[in-house]
Amino acid sequence: MSGESEPVEDPRTEIAGLYKTAKLEVRNRPAANLSSPPPWLDVPPALEVYRARGHRRLDPKTYEGKCRSCRWGAKMAVEMIIDQWKPTNVKWRAETPCYGPKSCSLYRAGATRKVPGRKGMSWQEEDWVDEEATRHRADDD
Repeated sequence: MSGESEPVEDPRTEIAGLYKTAKLEVRNRPAANLSSPPPWLDVPPALEVYRARGHRRLDPKTYEGKCRSCRWGAKMAVEMIIDQWKPTNVKWRAETPCYGPKSCSLYRAGATRKVPGRKGMSWQEEDWVDEEATRHRADDD
């Protein structure tokens, strides 16, 4: 592959190191694999599908070791508003959500998310938040 890209302006706000890629050229293609891939390695669905499925927090080490190539695992930059009265006071961090089936044997929950708040306070997102986000799905969905 070859092409031209620009580095991201603020690495805290992006997971990728480059963006605005142009003049992309495929120089070599690997030999075609005639067998169909397992469904978790297939082409990702539309963004609306991910939103409708809901996500659970995924352990970052599990993501890096087992779920990085899965279409249901993700790593994304998340903006946290620290003070609702000063919405420009933000912090950024990387999170790894999983949109995959609840029955996936590779899934391991990450630590509960802790969000810093106003005047040194913090909020911790409990397990029920993930359960609520995916309760409409069956274990194998």
